[in-house]
Amino acid sequence: MDQYQFDIQEELKKLPGKPGVYIMHDEKDEIIYVGKAISLKNRVRQYFQSSRNKGVKIEQMVTHIRRFEYIVTDSELEALVLECNLIKEHHPKYNTMLMDDKTYPFIKVTVGEDYPRIMLARRIQKDKAKYFGPYTSSGAVRDTIDLLHKLYHIRTCNRNLPRDIGKERPCLNYHIKQCEAPCQGYISAEDYQRSVAEAVRFLSGKFDGILHELEEKMQAASEALEFEKAIEYRELWNSVKKIAQKQKITDSHGEDRDVLAAATADEDAVVQVFFIRGGRLIGRDHFYLRITKGESVGSILDSFIKQYYAGTPFIPGELMVQEELEDTALIEEWLSAKRNGKVSVRVPKKGTKEKLVELAANNAAMVLSKDKERLKREEGRTIGAVKEIAHMLGISEITRMEAYDISNTNGFESVGSMVVYERGKPKRNDYRKFKIKGIQGADDYGSMREVLTRRFTHGLREREESKELGGFTAFPDLILMDGGKGQVNVAQQVLDELHLHIPVCGMVKDDHHRTRGLYYENEEITIDRSSEAFKLITRIQDEAHRFAIEYHKQLRGKGQVHSILDDIEGIGPARRKALMRSFQNLDEIKEASVEVLTAIPSMNEKAAKSVYNFFHP
Repeated sequence: MDQYQFDIQEELKKLPGKPGVYIMHDEKDEIIYVGKAISLKNRVRQYFQSSRNKGVKIEQMVTHIRRFEYIVTDSELEALVLECNLIKEHHPKYNTMLMDDKTYPFIKVTVGEDYPRIMLARRIQKDKAKYFGPYTSSGAVRDTIDLLHKLYHIRTCNRNLPRDIGKERPCLNYHIKQCEAPCQGYISAEDYQRSVAEAVRFLSGKFDGILHELEEKMQAASEALEFEKAIEYRELWNSVKKIAQKQKITDSHGEDRDVLAAATADEDAVVQVFFIRGGRLIGRDHFYLRITKGESVGSILDSFIKQYYAGTPFIPGELMVQEELEDTALIEEWLSAKRNGKVSVRVPKKGTKEKLVELAANNAAMVLSKDKERLKREEGRTIGAVKEIAHMLGISEITRMEAYDISNTNGFESVGSMVVYERGKPKRNDYRKFKIKGIQGADDYGSMREVLTRRFTHGLREREESKELGGFTAFPDLILMDGGKGQVNVAQQVLDELHLHIPVCGMVKDDHHRTRGLYYENEEITIDRSSEAFKLITRIQDEAHRFAIEYHKQLRGKGQVHSILDDIEGIGPARRKALMRSFQNLDEIKEASVEVLTAIPSMNEKAAKSVYNFFHP
């Protein structure tokens, strides 16, 4: 329906009294708010009733609404899930937005194996393994895993045991006495499982046994004048003690819970989360949100929980919050379904739990006060820079940008990179690598055409097959090409063929390979070198180039990239390197005469003729 012919009062009469999601659009037809309702008819009407006390944010938003649309769902729970997905995709102006996109590591123990391993994991899978966490520091996780290997001699290899027992020699860890070599059958499965059980006890926070054992070993080694061993046991004891002190007991119930509290200042908010696992505080973290003035803490926590727990792989059995949420019962139902177990949301009123929420609130206020200026600077570097780019190009709003680059080396096969920036920050989970399949030689235009065709064809297909957002299904608001007119034209042709309307911009470099400006709609736009927009574009261009080069090196290291020079008789690694050092690209080698080729170090006339005849059959 044409937005300018949209009659709000008439459309309000057509709303069904069913659960669903409503989407508000402004005068530019941008999505400015997404909400859910148990009755669309009742909820949406409330926005346009003058007698209701709507609050500052809603009053302001209503003045910008030019049309609305809605999606009917089977239940309010289904509406909540859809609301979360749409907010994540569109980042509406008047929804409270979580600014951070963090992921947390877990410690995984593969207890389903005969000879289990301990490793870092980024997500919880439906397997037979035990998971501990989430932890707020990857470094701390790696240190803990390293300590467990030293204490309990758990294997680090990926060998399939017991199938591969005795097939290969034991690794270095056996020789430095950090593994009992189950790969050789030097330890029985039963004894090895006992060591794993002790490691699991350690991860569960039971340190007394290992501390006592290390103290006894340290004392015995000292009495036997084995001072090096005594020092080794002392260092292990100190490492265990350090981890034990970090995990202070917070309650006696041994439950998993998250404690959440918020602090606000104008349009900024910080939510502090304490992670309690097995009754112990294992970590904490804070999250920044963009809010509207006057928003209540309960409303902020409600929005945060929906966005944060939609993406986190672990959901505890209880959330302790500072104030009552707007949708407590519905959130409990949603989280319980995700967890496959009961989840409670509570506001503690007294005792230790209330003090813990108060501590989280104090921490949130301290972070907000300390980091407010840094937040403003960071916003200038990211969101502010994106707004500058949008204004420069005349685009109403940019959230997601994708940049593309091609890498090749003198006849080596080409590879492509796609890097993604959302709200001015890299979104590394959405980065993609492409090994060029249909183009031979150093044809950057042909390679780029293949990359873009594969990317958007894949995205269109996934959109048809799935309602999940992210990855290839999320399309950019702006495409940035590493190059000028030629690369932009290639991208535009691909988009036209696929009937997609996405702005395309070229990142133009000068003769010194430094960013010079943007090529957009057949014009080169000069950018102020001191502006945040210029700095962001430079960062994106460098990141796309780095990611492509990194992939190319990775493939070369694996021997997966083949040089056309390898196909020439008499040209081995030394002569191939000499040719690549002596010429700028493959075209120069093709054009070189036998005399020129013969003059290259390590080349003789026979080899030179072989190269010449290969390119001039």
